[in-house]
Amino acid sequence: MRNDTKTEAIKRLTIIEGHLKKVTQMVQDGSYCPNVLQQSSAVQSALKKVDEILLKGHLDTCFKNAIKSNGGEKEIEELMDTFKAR
Repeated sequence: MRNDTKTEAIKRLTIIEGHLKKVTQMVQDGSYCPNVLQQSSAVQSALKKVDEILLKGHLDTCFKNAIKSNGGEKEIEELMDTFKAR
């Protein structure tokens, strides 16, 4: 993983961690459900953005190198399996 990808992912994950703690606190406090759902949705969207950053980093490095060297069939299967698990 490239350093810029790692730095950006960690930065966003740290922010997400704070938001998730807020959602947990809202549930513990019995906050109004639609407000909790809105915050939960924001956390999920933020996690999807981290996934995009990680995927782009993987495609730009490991995946490109695999395709250049041996066709990348194994790497394609790995990515397919990753997305099937969702």
